[in-house]
Amino acid sequence: MRTTANTIAILILLIFASCKENSKDDTPWVDLFDGETLNGWQKLGGEATYTIKDGTIIGTTTHGTPNTFLSTEKFYDDFILELDYKVDSTMNSGIQIRSNSIPNYQNGKVHGYQVEIDPSERAWSGGIFDESRRGWLNPLTDNPTAQKAFKQNEWNHYRIEAIGDTIKTWINDVPAAYLIDDKTAKGFISLQVHSISKDQKAGTDIIWKNIKIITDSVSKYSRISPLSPIVTKNQLTIDEKKNGWKLLWDGKTTNGWKGAKLEEFPDKGWKIEDGVLSVLASGGAESTAGGDIVTEELYGDFELKVDFKLTPGANSGIKYYVDTNINKGEGSSIGLEYQILDDNLHPDAKLGNHEGSRTVSSLYDLIQADVNKPIQPIGEWNTAHIISKNNHVEHWLNGTKVLEYERKSDAYRKLVAESKYAKWANFGELEKGQILLQDHGDLVSFKNIKIRSINNTKE
Repeated sequence: MRTTANTIAILILLIFASCKENSKDDTPWVDLFDGETLNGWQKLGGEATYTIKDGTIIGTTTHGTPNTFLSTEKFYDDFILELDYKVDSTMNSGIQIRSNSIPNYQNGKVHGYQVEIDPSERAWSGGIFDESRRGWLNPLTDNPTAQKAFKQNEWNHYRIEAIGDTIKTWINDVPAAYLIDDKTAKGFISLQVHSISKDQKAGTDIIWKNIKIITDSVSKYSRISPLSPIVTKNQLTIDEKKNGWKLLWDGKTTNGWKGAKLEEFPDKGWKIEDGVLSVLASGGAESTAGGDIVTEELYGDFELKVDFKLTPGANSGIKYYVDTNINKGEGSSIGLEYQILDDNLHPDAKLGNHEGSRTVSSLYDLIQADVNKPIQPIGEWNTAHIISKNNHVEHWLNGTKVLEYERKSDAYRKLVAESKYAKWANFGELEKGQILLQDHGDLVSFKNIKIRSINNTKE
């Protein structure tokens, strides 16, 4: 009997040990911080200091310097990140993800998604802010449970999932943010030490530890969030709403648009699908299928933003100060044009009355865009940004200014006189005009079309 009892006891112990072994966490975590050195990290932006003590990274505030970022040298696209941090109750901070520092973007300023660390009464820790770009994307205004989850002057735990166009966050295991946004797919991870004002105390610390990441089979380890996602496609951000921006296209219908030479929207040549407006391929000819489309409303001084995506060899354009009563015959309607083009494959890139003036983001046939412009590869989204105020016009591409000119100036009129537009009297000098998306017979897609009217008063 004793032998039998002993055997059973041993079997139970073996089964228990086996279950314990099987329950061992096999999640493929990789440490981003070895606890002893800053190998694999680099400092960007300002001059705040980072030191190591007792297996933690300590960032210390400094007067007279902008935001400072301790950034991974490696770039990450899809990942799950976990870490612990402790922050002084007077300090704002954040964790940058999928962020970049590009020389021709605001002189290398770090920009990208930031998971907020906010010990203030607002308590938006875990929310998502777009650093040096669009501002708040996913605040915690409607998430009081997450707002209450932050622990003042104690260690807090973040879980951050970035998979495809979806970013989800948790603070101390409480779901905080759920964002669907495809602005940036890849970048570095940073630990931020925020700049401080003169009346704030220097030498304040932000401390991080237990920084680890999963990059293998990330979907397998993803958690379900009970939150309703915030979707940014064809929507205005909080800051855009505050600053008077409006959607120029609602992402679903043809409301507000019509054919440039029609009384209604074209019944062919254009497609709306999954929040994307596309002009379809029809052989590369100008305005021979559905034709150009224009806004029903006229605009004077304005800011316009449009995301566009090219296909190989494609040609299109965004025109402004358009008058569709000009050139009612064949071809495109007349107006100033922000060129959209595959510079490598389309022959127009090598044409034009002014060298390079038909390349992407140029003022078509008049002024060449900066040759160092930051263009995304064909098949990826780019952002065109046009600003026109008091006849001063700027073209921007992906957050970088690529050209500027003075409409109606002598220099401008000289350029027009030397171009294909010379035959049109007072070309590009309307006080108000329509915005136009061009049908050039190639497949080109648009989304996030937004405009802000500007009061045209002299500053």
